[in-house]
Amino acid sequence: MLEITDLHVSIEEREVLHDINLTIGDGETHVMMGPNGSGKTTLLRTIMGFAGNEVTAGTIVFNGEDVTRMPLHERAKRGMGMLYQRPPTIAGLKLGKLLDVTAKDRADRIPALAEELNMDRFLDRDVNAGFSGGEIKRSEVLQLLVQDPSFVMLDEPESGVDLENISLIGNATARLLEKDQHIVHRTKSGLIITHTGYILDYIDADYGHVLCDGVFKCHGNPREILKSIKTHGYQECIECQRM
Repeated sequence: MLEITDLHVSIEEREVLHDINLTIGDGETHVMMGPNGSGKTTLLRTIMGFAGNEVTAGTIVFNGEDVTRMPLHERAKRGMGMLYQRPPTIAGLKLGKLLDVTAKDRADRIPALAEELNMDRFLDRDVNAGFSGGEIKRSEVLQLLVQDPSFVMLDEPESGVDLENISLIGNATARLLEKDQHIVHRTKSGLIITHTGYILDYIDADYGHVLCDGVFKCHGNPREILKSIKTHGYQECIECQRM
């Protein structure tokens, strides 16, 4: 579904990502870990097509189509969706109206999905206005469920969220990624940034990656990588690559 080759990305003329290579197959879920400031969010925003992230080399191919220079809204139309780490408050735009526009001919699903995520009482409120951290994350997941993208990117879905909200978000994410189906029958793929690893309690991720200083340092079993990081920190990933 996604193939990134030799990608280099600069922000304000400073190279942030170097020689990134990543392939995510149909139905696969990958998780990405790394210290703060390592370039994880930059990679997600570059895949999504945010302005300000300048691709200086390499390609991003989505479902066989080169989208490297394609604007964000066109990537969304083709099936990319993203949960933001710090989404903005949008004064004057009701959450319910945003969902109606996003859903198009699937608007009849909104009430049930909103109730599932305990967001039904927020539909008449401005997007993220006065929402708690958990409510913002639930709102973001609800928007993704309504959008129904084929490729899902989540930027720290557990960040600033209590245990009850983690459960709601985790179960909804598993549904979004069709984790109830065998991988050969799934039509959704995902790339998730996590610091805590809590999301792994709800989704069975296929691959893990460690990004440090804008470069992938490690690839493998996500739970084994997380265990190593908790025990030894990120330095071991760097030393392992050097060896």
